[in-house]
Amino acid sequence: MSRARTPPILLHKRYDTTSAFTPESLLREARRQKSLPTVAVPEICLLDPDGDIVRHLRARGHADRHPGWACYHTDLYVFHHEGHEYEYGIVGCAVGAAFLIAEELFASGCQFLLSMTSAGQVLPLRAPPYFIVIDRALRDEGTSYHYMPPSDYSAADAQLVELAREALAAAGIPVQIGATWTTDAPFRETQEAIDAASQAGILAVEMEAAALYAFAKARGRSVLCFAHVTNQMGRIEGDFEKGVADGAEDSLKVISLVAGWWRAARLTVIPGRPRRFPV
Repeated sequence: MSRARTPPILLHKRYDTTSAFTPESLLREARRQKSLPTVAVPEICLLDPDGDIVRHLRARGHADRHPGWACYHTDLYVFHHEGHEYEYGIVGCAVGAAFLIAEELFASGCQFLLSMTSAGQVLPLRAPPYFIVIDRALRDEGTSYHYMPPSDYSAADAQLVELAREALAAAGIPVQIGATWTTDAPFRETQEAIDAASQAGILAVEMEAAALYAFAKARGRSVLCFAHVTNQMGRIEGDFEKGVADGAEDSLKVISLVAGWWRAARLTVIPGRPRRFPV
């Protein structure tokens, strides 16, 4: 039997040093190869891992491809919502955090990133679908360990969580605030692991938040993750029902409210006080 040792994912980590491979260098070469102009992305961007929101917007002719998005792996679309004068950027179908698209978005001009991911119910708060503002995420994946030293959870910026709570409460939208379990192995969600998460008070399981929050803390970025609890991991018949338009309209309402409050708070500058959120 081999001796217990430090796993490779925790070896040779220097969290205070820069990476030799950067999103800026990748985007530079992609622009050169694709003959793309240098065009900033919208300051507010959205990750839509399931792709339901992107499909909904495109089907209605409300989303256009961004002219300068140089990522090799994804498409970025831009759209307006509910008459707002400002644009949103949205990337669909980038599930999990194995490649962190957030790095490329912030390198391209994003200032506030929201993630709206479909999640499996752990604690049965009520019948899905419903929303959770994720205030911390159990680090049962790999990406976060490249940004932060080992710990049980990655935590959200408390001010962003409070902003989301205030924005949604003011609009009368019921939402839970709590912890999720982030895994990059969804088909290894065993009953033992689910029971352990439940006993820890974890509300749902998803695939992105722990890495996004670790990145945000390490880089001083504004990131907020939502879990759209849509299923019970297929353990009942008739699961994975997301609501009208596959939940896209409800998701957009939540996102728009929180993004609007963030924008208002960021633009309100009080002399002598620092900005409320990092930029």
